[in-house]
Amino acid sequence: MAAMARIFRGVTYRGREGQTAWMLHRVTGVGVFLFLAFHIINIFLMAFPSHIFNSVLVFYHSVLGKLLIVFGLYLGVLYHALNGVRVILVDFVPGASRYQAPMWRIQVVIFLAAYVPSAAIMLSRMFG
Repeated sequence: MAAMARIFRGVTYRGREGQTAWMLHRVTGVGVFLFLAFHIINIFLMAFPSHIFNSVLVFYHSVLGKLLIVFGLYLGVLYHALNGVRVILVDFVPGASRYQAPMWRIQVVIFLAAYVPSAAIMLSRMFG
């Protein structure tokens, strides 16, 4: 049993910053895609009677819709874009892969420095 545990530990990915960055990149990418798909469907509904389009448009102006835009779409796009820049640097700058963990930590600091104040401004204007 101990030998099996050692083998399992040897073949599993232990993650840390790389796995967290990968997972968040995938989740934010899927979230942005789903929002874009919902938006395209919403625009498609313009071809139908106006009450159908307006009933979906009401969602964007609801409290839940506004919160999803700030805490879903904006958060997802900003993280996904910053992480994409980090991935490009790791892929195309020779030797940068050795520094991917510190680069991810710097990316998180930049993300928080950009997201927190701008999200606060967005929320204050949406609900103020």
